[in-house]
Amino acid sequence: MKYLILIITILSLNVSAQTYKQRLAAHRERYKADFLSDAHSPLKQEDLNNLNFYDADSTYKVSADVQLTPGEIPFQMPTFSGTAQTYVRFAKAKFNLQGKACELNLYRSIALMQTPALANYLFLPFTDDTNGSETYHGGRYIDMQTTDIRNGKMEIDFNKAYNPYCAYSAGYQCPIPPRENYLPLKITAGEKLYTGEKKHR
Repeated sequence: MKYLILIITILSLNVSAQTYKQRLAAHRERYKADFLSDAHSPLKQEDLNNLNFYDADSTYKVSADVQLTPGEIPFQMPTFSGTAQTYVRFAKAKFNLQGKACELNLYRSIALMQTPALANYLFLPFTDDTNGSETYHGGRYIDMQTTDIRNGKMEIDFNKAYNPYCAYSAGYQCPIPPRENYLPLKITAGEKLYTGEKKHR
């Protein structure tokens, strides 16, 4: 009986892993399609073949303890174009990854908060030790929602980390991840370096 249980467990894990890979693949196809539907997109259909991603790795999908940070003062987050955008720290997420204790801040855009459809949007920019070699030198982003926080916890999936538009073209106002959101390890998950020619708007 114990061998039967072991076989069922192994099969269940394999099905779960395959299902996750399929869900992530579907997410990435939607991500690519968004470039074609955005009037301000830096990429066209022929550019999408130059997008590159790490293989799906569920070990980079972590459960984080979230501490809200009410009363924070809005601040100016610099962008790669030399301008700045106004954000406020919304929460701090703490988690373990590769055996290390890590933490990242989540931010809310003051501008987006004024739009009902985007009021729950949380911005999670970060840098790590792959930047400049395997991934975009300016760091990557993950999109979250305030509703992703349940009972003081949230799931952060680094497989969904993506490049800012500045990785593909100059002229965009992409926020620079704050130094406090640097992770001192290699996050080999999510989007990698764009291999096409960088464009100019």
